[in-house]
Amino acid sequence: MSATRQTAALLVPQRIVLIDVLRGVAIVLMIAYHASFDLNFHGWIQQDFNQAPFWLSARAFIVTLFLLLAGISLVLNAQRPCSTSFWRRQARLLAACLAVSLGSYLMFPQSFIFFGILHFILLASLIGRLFVRLHYLTLASALLCLSIGLSVSHPAFNNPALQWLGLMTYKPLTEDYVPFLPWFGVVLTGILIGRLILNKPRPDWLSAPLSSMQPLALAGRHSLAIYLLHQPILLGIFEMVALT
Repeated sequence: MSATRQTAALLVPQRIVLIDVLRGVAIVLMIAYHASFDLNFHGWIQQDFNQAPFWLSARAFIVTLFLLLAGISLVLNAQRPCSTSFWRRQARLLAACLAVSLGSYLMFPQSFIFFGILHFILLASLIGRLFVRLHYLTLASALLCLSIGLSVSHPAFNNPALQWLGLMTYKPLTEDYVPFLPWFGVVLTGILIGRLILNKPRPDWLSAPLSSMQPLALAGRHSLAIYLLHQPILLGIFEMVALT
C-alpha cells in the first residue's frame, strides 16, 4: 500500500459497529410493523394503525431511532477526509425517493408517498450537514424544531406545496408521512449525540465486531436496500398466501 493510501486509511474513522447494530434493530422493528400492517390490510388481523396508542407509539419509536442514527451518522461521515461517500449516498437516496413516490402512485394514486421517511432523510441530511460542527446553535435549533412541530398548526400550511413542513391542521392522505417539523429536531438531537461520541474516547466494545450481532450489523449497513425491497417481498408473499 502506498504512503498516501496508508495516510488516508488512518484518517478514516473506525466504523462504530454499535451504530450498525442499532440501525439493524430499527430495520427489524420496521419489518415487523409493516408485516402487521399488511396482515391488517388483508383482513387477517383487526388493528387500528391510525388511532391505537400501541401502533402510534411503535411507529414513533421506530422513526425516532432511525432519525437519531441518521443524525449521528452525519457527524461520523463528516470526519472522513473526502465527502464523496456522502454525495453518493444522497444520489442513492434521491433515486430511492423517486422510486418510492412512483411505485406508491402506481399502487395508491389517491394516497401516494410524496414526503415519506426517505424524502425526509434526504432533505434532513442536506440541511443537517450544515449543523455538524455547530454546538449551541444545534441545541437551540433542535428545541425550536421540536417545540414548533409539536405545538403549531395553521390552515395556511394545508396548501399541498407546504404539507411537507408538517404544520397543517390535519394529517394528509398518504401511505407514509414524516414531516420536516418536528422530526428535524430529532435529527439535530442525533447530531448532538454524535458530537458527544466524538469528543470522548471510544471503548473498544463500541467498534469491535460482535459475532452475535453480525446479522443486525449487516442489516444496518444495507438498510436502504432492505427498506426498498422488504415491502414488495412481504406483499408478494401475502398475495400468494391469499390466492391459495
